[in-house]
Amino acid sequence: MRPNPPEVDRVAASQAAVAARRARAEVKRAIVTGERTPLDVLHASADPANRAEFSLRVTEYITSIPNIGPTKLERILHDLAISPSKRLGGLGVHQRTSLEQFIDRWQKAKSIVQPSRLVVLAGPTAVGKGTVSTYIRENYPEVLLSVSATTRPPRPGEVEGVNYYFVDDDEFDRLIRDGELLEWATVHNAYRYGTPRGPIDAALAQGRSVLLEIDIQGARQVRAVMPQARLVFLLPPTWEELVRRLVGRGTESAEEQQRRLETAKVELAAQGEFDHAVVNGSVSQAAAEVVDLMQLRRA
Repeated sequence: MRPNPPEVDRVAASQAAVAARRARAEVKRAIVTGERTPLDVLHASADPANRAEFSLRVTEYITSIPNIGPTKLERILHDLAISPSKRLGGLGVHQRTSLEQFIDRWQKAKSIVQPSRLVVLAGPTAVGKGTVSTYIRENYPEVLLSVSATTRPPRPGEVEGVNYYFVDDDEFDRLIRDGELLEWATVHNAYRYGTPRGPIDAALAQGRSVLLEIDIQGARQVRAVMPQARLVFLLPPTWEELVRRLVGRGTESAEEQQRRLETAKVELAAQGEFDHAVVNGSVSQAAAEVVDLMQLRRA
């Protein structure tokens, strides 16, 4: 029978394991903050003497790189033929070379920047901005989802103060006059929408992440006022799917639907003004990609 190790050995092993985890966490933090480049860490991992880098899992390493989330990770590992269980130190020669080439291409193509605490989600009508935002509110409570003010009446199921602040024209005029809106616009030549600024400024001052779900006109205004904001354009899988979603929700008349579709064609042409594009084929995956831009998984 194999004897149990002395208690002192078990304590030492536990302390060593904790120290190793902390060292790996520090490596990931350095990548996130830009103190170290992903290529620097990858090169260091080739030497067993660099124990933190050597023992870092490939999955943790790749998802430490800004703008790469779980969805992209799965595709990257498949394309590079690397097992999710691999550690950087255990990569084969060809795997290491392929990963290095990928990281080099990624950095040049994406021009990796620091994570943004303020993300603006915009896109054409009926693309599912509200659905994605609601999913984020329910599954990522650390994100403050800004609540817009609007002059349009509530739709069935919408809740005051949760979906929107429903106000009349006089109150909306007051908000504009008193400078209480970060942005505002008239949408679809009908109702006005605006973003109250106070809660956003307070949340950012506290170090929280904030998501603004607004229209494209509003996104442009936010960029002018807060250039640090990350602008994300939500796309439908296809134009046909966008039409299906708009008609299927049954909240507008046929005339209003046609007007919104004409507007959507113009809105889709604006995606080049945005920092990132996310396809809303799956609500959970689209939400994860949006949240990835805030780097919350590494908080």
